Amino acid sequence: MTTTMAPDETLDRRSATRVGMIVIARHGQPHADRTVRVDRSGYREWWAGYDLAGLHPDEKPPEKLLDLAARSDVIYASTLQRAIHTAQMVAGGREIVTDPVFVEAPLPPPPIWGRHRPGSWGVWARVAWWLGMHERGESRAEAELRAEAAVATLTAQALRGQNVLLCAHGWFNRMMRPILKAQGWREIEDGGDEYWSYRRYEKVK
Repeated sequence: MTTTMAPDETLDRRSATRVGMIVIARHGQPHADRTVRVDRSGYREWWAGYDLAGLHPDEKPPEKLLDLAARSDVIYASTLQRAIHTAQMVAGGREIVTDPVFVEAPLPPPPIWGRHRPGSWGVWARVAWWLGMHERGESRAEAELRAEAAVATLTAQALRGQNVLLCAHGWFNRMMRPILKAQGWREIEDGGDEYWSYRRYEKVK
């Protein structure tokens, strides 16, 4: 006996077998002065302002990222302005879904004396945070759990057949990579780690 499926049922079964791609991008260059020299408390204030900053007025998204955004069914961004602004610049007026699960891992300044540029403070702060200093903020262990939740948000859409683009942050994007790999997602395009960089993933069959 031959069973004929209704058109809608056939479409549902086909979409259920398709798995979308995941693209994870870093934001563009923020509009922030990295030449200043600040002490520890000054860096804390600088970082707070950095989290409120959008992108530099001269920033333009690369064509490859614009193409990937055009192919995406869902575009996510963290709730920080530099990520939102990045997503807006590639989305072409389409809806952006913002979620705090994608925000950057914190950078509390370590107890170092002297006045230094924000880039130097950032390196020392990341090392100190990685080793356990978090000043009652989010710890490394807590951020790792958040990275798992972030990956779950992305893969839930991709496993439904949706192409997904996330505009987020350098370090937190790195934290998601081993989780994706462990779940069978292969990095098929490595765009590096600079501003506007991206990495593209597909599910291993």
